[in-house]
Amino acid sequence: MNGDASTSLAVRLRQAEAAIRDRLLPLLVEHGLTMEHWRIVAVVDDHPGIGMSSLASTAVVPGATLTRHTDKLVELGLVVRHVDPADKRRAVLALSPRGRALATRLRAEERRAAAATTPDPAATDPQLQVTG
Repeated sequence: MNGDASTSLAVRLRQAEAAIRDRLLPLLVEHGLTMEHWRIVAVVDDHPGIGMSSLASTAVVPGATLTRHTDKLVELGLVVRHVDPADKRRAVLALSPRGRALATRLRAEERRAAAATTPDPAATDPQLQVTG
């Protein structure tokens, strides 16, 4: 068995997260962003018009820091904030064209990292191993 392989989902998820972070970090740093910023951008890309509370839970970013993070993304011109037409008290977010372009680049890097780190299920799950 490969020394890096584990049957633990928690270990495999952490390994995948580290590989993705290592792959994305140079591009994020180039733009002055963190992984938290990327998770916010990714969720807003998936759900244009998302509200702040849904964004916090979906992006797994504490609500206490979400406003600060989104303020920076708005300042950098990656995210735009609008008043929800259905509820004038609520702000919703969408990506700007610049934000969409960056999201496209980051998603491509994520796919490359995933392809490089996705283990063969048979290598980590004895029930899937073929004998004979």
